[in-house]
Amino acid sequence: MAATTPAGGRPSARERILETAFRLFYAHGPRGVGVDTVIAESGVAKATLYKHFPRKDDLVLAYLDTVDQAWFGALRAAARAAGDDPRDQLVGMFDALGTACRREGYHGCAFINTAAESAPGSDVHARTVEHKTVVRAWVTDLARRAGARDPDRLARQLTLLLDGGLAAGVLEADPAAPAEARAAAEALVAAACPPPPG
Repeated sequence: MAATTPAGGRPSARERILETAFRLFYAHGPRGVGVDTVIAESGVAKATLYKHFPRKDDLVLAYLDTVDQAWFGALRAAARAAGDDPRDQLVGMFDALGTACRREGYHGCAFINTAAESAPGSDVHARTVEHKTVVRAWVTDLARRAGARDPDRLARQLTLLLDGGLAAGVLEADPAAPAEARAAAEALVAAACPPPPG
């Protein structure tokens, strides 16, 4: 994530804080990074950080919002790049997985990582669940438009495959894993969605 800058200027204090938090939280997990480290590395005063983010959880939630925009945006862009047919889009979204896993400093799914270290019922944990729910709802809608016999089931299978692919990118660092996930998605979509007439 790169901070946006005002015309001809430096990023705002809030943008510097978020950019620093993004880098540190993704690399080490929110629990592994203290607020003092974010303050020191972003070059802002403690009062400035607390003015924008009164609690550390507020900063973690802003970080997750940034990740959501980036990852969900990448999924939708990959689906659109696959063409207009929703069947192709369901498979094409897996191209985002290949891009993510090849990125320098890849540490897996920020939502899964953050959920693992946050307390169930907390605002942070709820935000991780919300992200996965929204992505699955979008995939369900695509599956419905693709004519899937059971759109909910296909969406659950595909999102589990996406999450597994994200995890495999860290555990195995096997460059073939995203392509294998995409091939599995293609088989699932072919089995679940009747071919278009004609």
